[in-house]
Amino acid sequence: MLFDSYLEELKKISLLSLDEEQLLWQGYKENGNLSCRRQLIEHYQPLVFKVAMRWRREEALIMDIVQEGTVGLIEAVENYDYSRGVAFSLYAVHRIRGQIINYLGREGSRSLAYLEDAEECNMDTCPVDESAEITRQVEHNYAVEQLRLALQRLPLKEQMVLNGVFLEDREPKQLAENLDLSISHIYRLQKQGIRRVRGMLSKFMQNW
Repeated sequence: MLFDSYLEELKKISLLSLDEEQLLWQGYKENGNLSCRRQLIEHYQPLVFKVAMRWRREEALIMDIVQEGTVGLIEAVENYDYSRGVAFSLYAVHRIRGQIINYLGREGSRSLAYLEDAEECNMDTCPVDESAEITRQVEHNYAVEQLRLALQRLPLKEQMVLNGVFLEDREPKQLAENLDLSISHIYRLQKQGIRRVRGMLSKFMQNW
């Protein structure tokens, strides 16, 4: 079936590191490299799937929604300004959703009924389907990306402390010695960094 084939293709998509993605954006935006454009679209196709699965109805309609969502993704890739430092995922999800909603509006009342059902759907009422694992993977990767971007925006010392404590599993005493700081200063930087990250991620969580 077409939907099953689409899911299989999604599973083949390999994730890009932030550095790899940055090189693709540079290649496309600065040099007009269409191969870079294609790889970016393929890399973010799971995001289209995540948005499309809000409308959990018959396969034929879902595939139409995926197709429209992909159009939104392509437009997002073409209009995105990577130099502004805004996460592409956050920018693209609105384009994808908007394209889908416009399509359903053009299709008339029958499709709009699906839209109303999808907006009312929540974790308690939506049926669980076999594609849930892919959805969780997309959500996890997206959340991790936002966290990494938030860490990169911290002042250097706060970034070094949080990376050391939470990503490298290093002891505060070791960090204090390496950074030539007191342990109390390390704890203060850790507390400040966590507070800044929470502030940066609060807007992301509201949109997500």
